[in-house]
Amino acid sequence: MSINRATISGNLTRDGELRSTASGMPVLSFSVAVNDRRKNNQTGEWEDVPNFIDCTMFGSRAQGLSQYLTKGTKVAVEGKLRWSQWERDGQKRSKIEIIVDSLDFMSSREGGAGMAAAESSMSEEDIPF
Repeated sequence: MSINRATISGNLTRDGELRSTASGMPVLSFSVAVNDRRKNNQTGEWEDVPNFIDCTMFGSRAQGLSQYLTKGTKVAVEGKLRWSQWERDGQKRSKIEIIVDSLDFMSSREGGAGMAAAESSMSEEDIPF
């Protein structure tokens, strides 16, 4: 048995980018910065090291949420991991991203002005593979 679930919270590093598949399904891409605490061996101090996690959401909820996903907004994201591989200019590339099942707004960078908590859920049928 294997479990493929990921939960992260952090700030959006850029505004969400909405596009559509050839069949017209909305696809929303965004990136979330999450910190990892590590001890600096040279100074002995603990420091935050950022990780940038790509996230993708599909369907009508992606379209509806796109206007609210702006740089700096604090969100919690839950979904499953998906690994992709491609080749560009003769170089093999790969990445792991989160396919978003649910998203909660924790606050916006501006302190949550007018931003209520929201949640978005999707079913397996909304995700193209």
